[in-house]
Amino acid sequence: MLEGSSTGVVPASLSRSRAINERLHQLIPGGAHTYAKGDDQFPEGMAPVISRGRGAHVWDVDGNFYVEYGSGLRSVVLGHAHPRVLDAVRAQLELGSNFVRPTVIEADAAERFLTTVPTAEMVKFTKNGSDATTAAVRLARAHTDRSLVAICRDQPFFSTDDWFIGTTAMTAGIPEQPTMSFPYGNLSALSDLLDQHGHDIACLIMEAATVTEPPPGYLEGVRALADRHGCLLVLDEMITGFRWAASGAQGLYGIVPDLSTFGKALGNGFAVSALAGRREIMERGGLRSSHERVFLLSTTHGAETHALAAAMAVMDTCVEEEVATRLNNLGDRLRSGVHQVAVAAGVGEHVLVRGRSSNLVFATLDQHGNPSQEYRTLFLHELLLGGVLAPSFVVSAALTEADVDRTIEVVANACAVYKDALETGEPGKRAGRPVKPVFRRYA
Repeated sequence: MLEGSSTGVVPASLSRSRAINERLHQLIPGGAHTYAKGDDQFPEGMAPVISRGRGAHVWDVDGNFYVEYGSGLRSVVLGHAHPRVLDAVRAQLELGSNFVRPTVIEADAAERFLTTVPTAEMVKFTKNGSDATTAAVRLARAHTDRSLVAICRDQPFFSTDDWFIGTTAMTAGIPEQPTMSFPYGNLSALSDLLDQHGHDIACLIMEAATVTEPPPGYLEGVRALADRHGCLLVLDEMITGFRWAASGAQGLYGIVPDLSTFGKALGNGFAVSALAGRREIMERGGLRSSHERVFLLSTTHGAETHALAAAMAVMDTCVEEEVATRLNNLGDRLRSGVHQVAVAAGVGEHVLVRGRSSNLVFATLDQHGNPSQEYRTLFLHELLLGGVLAPSFVVSAALTEADVDRTIEVVANACAVYKDALETGEPGKRAGRPVKPVFRRYA
């Protein structure tokens, strides 16, 4: 836990992290392999470099200890170094991890996945979410003989590939893309889009839910519109899979997509993701279809045995231990506590917790009620000083009630500082330069 000061001076105990961050920038573009992990996402000079983790706790290279949220960008759902997952991985590593032909664990893992997510009929594993979503787009285009993709514009990320990144502010090096968008929760707007362009749209790609729950009848309406216009419904379950329910958001809400993609929590930190869906569509990428073949997914490391072993252990644990229920209970406790201390500090309308309890995020609003990067920076600054590493409030099953209660205490202190900044109008005086949005045109 960091030792803070009333002047906001960065603690000397982050000296090794600052030095290694500089080294990372010299060797790696952006200083990290994921933009969301960049040091521009943290207050200046306060981006810890992690040395190890156990459960819901991590230690940085300077020896500081943190309670961690958003573990592995939501991927480490059970907690770091989970014993059941590590045991499964170790057992497979003793047998070898990659071969010139498939292994039996590929069939075992596929059967386990399709049992856990019964709305799908076939599954293919790969290493990252972007490969899975792009493969879904490729299948949809081949199946419908159409080129346009329609994405839900209110949801932040679907792929690193051109068809999505071309819709963001970071378009350098990307030609114009045949991608359209629609707003979440508005069936009329989607209907209008499909009435105008439906004959060219291969698929609708979206998350079933993010910060807000789907309005009554919305997902059923999306399904009906897709069917009416002959396009495929692709559900991105990278975040919702195993957090909303073991069977994904599709299982929780009772919606059957044509294709869906899973990742993140599926491996509890190990690299594995999945494309799943209807047999007649998935077989276009196989050897038993009479249609023209689709180059679906062909990855050297897509079926590494230890990653599939991790996935099987995660699926078993999520079902047997009702992990989604635990995540919601922990999130409920955190949400309630943060709201109480924010109200008590007089910032209840400025520090807000939003989203499903298993996937909480926080909003930081300025004195006018507008989202503010400056106030986000101040809030992150105070959390770090209190030993809480929380770019979001996304919980893992490894958190204890004591961890959550300690977090609420730190938030209470942060809210007191926040209140002072609202009164002076100078959030940057203590926290320094503001954190930046990931999608921006220039550094």
